[in-house]
Amino acid sequence: MSGAESFPPPSPQDGRRWYLRGAAAAFSVPGWILATAYVGFAGLAKESGFSLGETMFMTAAAWALPANVVLIGAILSGASLFWAAFAVALSSFRMMPMVVALMPELRAARTGRLTLYILSHFVAVTSWVLAMERVRKVPREARTAWFAGLGSTLLVTNTLLVGVVYLLVGGLPGPVTAALLFLTPIYFLTSLWGSAREKAGHVAMLAGLVLGPVFHTVWPGFDLLAAGLVGGIIAFAFHLLTARRAAP
Repeated sequence: MSGAESFPPPSPQDGRRWYLRGAAAAFSVPGWILATAYVGFAGLAKESGFSLGETMFMTAAAWALPANVVLIGAILSGASLFWAAFAVALSSFRMMPMVVALMPELRAARTGRLTLYILSHFVAVTSWVLAMERVRKVPREARTAWFAGLGSTLLVTNTLLVGVVYLLVGGLPGPVTAALLFLTPIYFLTSLWGSAREKAGHVAMLAGLVLGPVFHTVWPGFDLLAAGLVGGIIAFAFHLLTARRAAP
């Protein structure tokens, strides 16, 4: 089914129904794991001296847990607003391939660019994994409503959760905060490993796991960028090599 095909536009009732279905999809294993990670983030932000409003604003505006942690680290290190924003932008650059892969799945014949721009804000690892698994089961004309329900529910519920935890928790022990924050990358590493369609995906993940600590030692501050760039090149070279060997 291609985005160029034309279907009758869904009625308002259908749009609401698919929005609610997307919202229900947020309450799943990935969604609950994300929520536990944001419990840790709320404790980290409170310990770091951020106010309730600042913490909730960071959650909703950046809407990526690694970017939130990077922002806190940049501010605590004394970085200027420009360099803090630059660090967050670099950490969020990894979302671009996810957006590029997902938007064609959401686009229908009558979907406007503004709609896709707005929905792109909701793209994070959790929403992307859930959408790529389930969106093809949704009629194309209803996909934007479905993803809007999924993304907005994840964003709103976790922003509110951060606020509640901030108010109720006096402070979490450092190891507990770190463990909660670490749940999300561990879960999605295993999920992406299992869902990888090509061996090159496995090579990219292994390269990142090996190169990350190495670059953190030799080039701190740019370790994630360097590990991603070099690991991606290695995975792409592996893909080209195996494709040539498989060619008749």
